[in-house]
Amino acid sequence: MTVLAPAPLPAASRRRLGRRAQLLAAASVGYNLIEAAVAVSAGAVAGSVALVGFGLDSLIEVSSGLIILWQFRHPVPESRERQALRLIGACFLVLAAYVTTESVRSLAGAGEPAAAPAGIALAAVSLLIMPVLSLAQRRTGRALGSGSVVADSAQTLLCTYLSAVLLAGLLLDGLLGWAWADPAAGLVIAAVAAREGVTACRGTNCGCLPAAATTAGDAPESDDGCCAAGTDAGSRHAAAGR
Repeated sequence: MTVLAPAPLPAASRRRLGRRAQLLAAASVGYNLIEAAVAVSAGAVAGSVALVGFGLDSLIEVSSGLIILWQFRHPVPESRERQALRLIGACFLVLAAYVTTESVRSLAGAGEPAAAPAGIALAAVSLLIMPVLSLAQRRTGRALGSGSVVADSAQTLLCTYLSAVLLAGLLLDGLLGWAWADPAAGLVIAAVAAREGVTACRGTNCGCLPAAATTAGDAPESDDGCCAAGTDAGSRHAAAGR
């Protein structure tokens, strides 16, 4: 288990970073709502499973952002860390299951997608926006020592990768007539989503307490061991400062 931030943060810094995490989550929610509406509607018209899957991933990212907002509305956000990670992971796994099913159906001959210029434009725009937002989220999550914020940044970064995959699939289909490229892109989207879902559910990137607890008494109540390493580290730092 990786400890994201070995030293505890002052309470004022925790609050400032918590507000930043909420602002970034809100920005992600707003953009992804627009992205989902465009992608799902354009995908439904074109019959593109990859584009619909991309739009559904945007809705998953909306859910992820809302989970972060829910977590940091709590007076002790760290107490909701493990639950937030599991919720984010579950969202990923639902997406993976749906897109896999639809991609296999499409490859089996359930229909060929039509041209989707709106989807191509959307994927290109997302390629520019998502990396910047993901980097800001990741830096904030690491500074906080929050595995859930880092997981949310992974969702945003996933959108960048999926934008590239989607763009390639739509261009190959539209320019070269390779109908299989669209569902193949969908399968790539599903595989990456499944991996991120398992990672979040296992709490692999959990490291929630070291930056969050200024004293051992600040540790959130948790019985799943997610923050055990952080609690020990926080206690050592507190003892050293006496």
